[in-house]
Amino acid sequence: MLNFQYYNPTNYVFGKGQIEQLTKLVPAGAKILLAYGGGSIFKNGIHQQVTDALKGFEIVEFSGIEPNPHFETLLKAIAIVKEQKIDFILAVGGGSVIDGVKFISGAVNYEGDPAEILRKRILITDNTKVIPFGTVLTLPATGSEMNSGAVVTIAATQEKLAFGGSALFPKFSICDPTVIQSLPRRQLQNGVVDAYTHVLEQYLTYVHDGYLQDRIAEGILHTLIEIGPKVVENPSDYALASNFMWSCTMALNGLIQKGVPNDWATHMIGHELTAMYGIDHARTLAIVGPNLYQALFETKKDKLAQYGRRIFNLTGTDEAVAQEAIAHTVQFFHKMGMETKLSDYVKDYKNTAETIVSRFKERGWIGLGERQNVTLEKVQEIVENSY
Repeated sequence: MLNFQYYNPTNYVFGKGQIEQLTKLVPAGAKILLAYGGGSIFKNGIHQQVTDALKGFEIVEFSGIEPNPHFETLLKAIAIVKEQKIDFILAVGGGSVIDGVKFISGAVNYEGDPAEILRKRILITDNTKVIPFGTVLTLPATGSEMNSGAVVTIAATQEKLAFGGSALFPKFSICDPTVIQSLPRRQLQNGVVDAYTHVLEQYLTYVHDGYLQDRIAEGILHTLIEIGPKVVENPSDYALASNFMWSCTMALNGLIQKGVPNDWATHMIGHELTAMYGIDHARTLAIVGPNLYQALFETKKDKLAQYGRRIFNLTGTDEAVAQEAIAHTVQFFHKMGMETKLSDYVKDYKNTAETIVSRFKERGWIGLGERQNVTLEKVQEIVENSY
């Protein structure tokens, strides 16, 4: 097992009716920036629950954080934080709102161009330089409620870039599974596939000695396969909703990645498809992932075979089981309502591979993945096979 440190200070507050805990969780006397996306939190009553729980606090509201939050929008929030002397930020939303708040928190006191945080992947590690924040999760998917990573889109240049740092953990996250009852079917489908692929990025690498990490990862995969289609059909079932929400958090709260190799090349390529075409994040992962596994088949074969045997109960040679495991993964994505080809979403896609390769080359991303063997040539192959 590889050396590691595991640090996760987020207070995870789970269950029905927990929004009322806000009055105890937010620091006394704090001036709060209440950040959210569109109008859904008004329709489902969450905005009312939050403001009721925060009676007595001074609140400044900031709305309009987009799915795949825009750098340009977040700069406006940063200006408000400075002008209004905000002490605490509360993100009410899904991963995009939480990611946006992480950027606001980390960029407020950054000396220099805030875009550098994204383009240079600057780690935010000084707790004295950030604005503390908490979250009320409304859409399970990304695990952002219990990790220190985030992704922001620079709309002007169509770049979707990741950043993070140990100072960007939420102080707390309130996770009430009943909030998913009002979510559109598409968002539930996305959440399941997003979490599933998060696990695969940390699991489908090569055989190693992190036995416990593998078994926890496999437990999350088994759970998502079991409940994924059901929770889409019946989100009001509390057992399904709660297991869905907890699985999404566990998929990316750092636990299963410690001491083992990680990939993340599927995400790096998928982010470009979202930035270029506006395709839902989870759907880009369903497009890219199976083609990446095929392109890296020889170096991932042993782990793919383990995956096929343990998750899908497949039998046969390593070669056959590994190939069948990729096919079963595609079948699961289809069952979850995902199309798995770029041409299912975009008509003019012919130069996509060249554009992505050019961007990666400019950034110096010449070797991605757990072995740094996802070269620019491999990226070209993966994207072209995704058409």
